[in-house]
Amino acid sequence: MKKKILIEGMSCGHCVNHVKEALEGISGTSEVEVNLEGKYATLETSADDATIKEVIEEEGYDVVGIE
Repeated sequence: MKKKILIEGMSCGHCVNHVKEALEGISGTSEVEVNLEGKYATLETSADDATIKEVIEEEGYDVVGIE
């Protein structure tokens, strides 16, 4: 399932890399893209929203929505 995660707290390329690597580490996830200017990430995943939120928040960023 394709998901868009709205993320607050990213401010640079390093933040993008942290979020991307964290999301790529979720089992069943592929096609991860992180957009710094738009403050969101998109991915193809079978993971539930709670898992996605937990992984991003463990990196120190805030999930403000998942579509």
